[in-house]
Amino acid sequence: MAETHRKVLEVLNGKCLTPPPVWLMRQAGRYLPEYRATRAKAGSFLDLCYTPDLAVEVTLQPIRRYAFDAAILFSDILVIPDALHRNVRFEEGHGPRMEPIDTDGIARLEGAGVLSHLAPVFETVSRLRRELPAETTLLGFCGAPWTVATYMIAGRGTPDQAPARLFAYRHRKAFEQLLAFLADVSADYLVEQIDAGADAVQIFDSWAGVLGEDEFARFAVEPVRRMIASVRARRPGAKIIAFAKGVGLLLKDYRRLTGADAIGLDWAVPLSFAAELQKEGPVQGNLDPMRVVAGGAAMESGIDRILDALGHGPLIFNLGHGITPEADPENVAALVARVRGSG
Repeated sequence: MAETHRKVLEVLNGKCLTPPPVWLMRQAGRYLPEYRATRAKAGSFLDLCYTPDLAVEVTLQPIRRYAFDAAILFSDILVIPDALHRNVRFEEGHGPRMEPIDTDGIARLEGAGVLSHLAPVFETVSRLRRELPAETTLLGFCGAPWTVATYMIAGRGTPDQAPARLFAYRHRKAFEQLLAFLADVSADYLVEQIDAGADAVQIFDSWAGVLGEDEFARFAVEPVRRMIASVRARRPGAKIIAFAKGVGLLLKDYRRLTGADAIGLDWAVPLSFAAELQKEGPVQGNLDPMRVVAGGAAMESGIDRILDALGHGPLIFNLGHGITPEADPENVAALVARVRGSG
């Protein structure tokens, strides 16, 4: 049997490929008409996440269109609090809502039943690995403890995560207990995804950028380090991407302190700094999603600058955050063609 080359996995193992492999965060989403049609059949957003037939379909849609080098499991970072009975729901026009947690609620948290609640996700991963092209890397994921905790404390998303930051200052012991608990159940969740067929996993710390230096070390770095150590203790070969959005210079030691194989870069990370980070291992990123909305020369020049700066080292080409619903699918096709034409 011919050897299968999964390019994203090869880069995570330290290989430099020209052209680099490409996938995009939120590549399955509202910018695609086929996604919108499937979403309309699902009922609630969580029903879409928990129905393997539908979750497999929307994960495969961008692979069929663009033949990305990786598929990422279609789910949501808030399935963990949902599995913890926090009454998670997604309200049209308002985003996620859930029952806010307090110190008493944190003390009562139990991990029993979380993985059984998430069994449909593992079925989706297993089916994806069977249905994807052999050369396509399959990525699992979860939210980082800090980011998930911000929603659990506030009961919703907030612009600056002030509720979680205040709670952490006022109730440090309880907050660190919550982060440790989330790190442990999230590590279990990632191990199950790997066992179901994920080639690698990504940890999203989407709200890490609101933290100061000390808080970043305590609330972002330490829980992710704990997660990665737990996963690697059980699955030593696990490949892990860590994406801490908006943290700037605090990325300097993030790979070393967390143990991640690759670090995701948002679009505000200067390419000169990104090149320094790349000397220590693979990087992923980091085109501004608005350039994809703009298309044309704005998108092309952004792609070219990233390839010029990072294309000679271990790079997974991606956006600096997810595709927005306003993106034209034809612009995404042009992005893939330009990246792949760079070799």
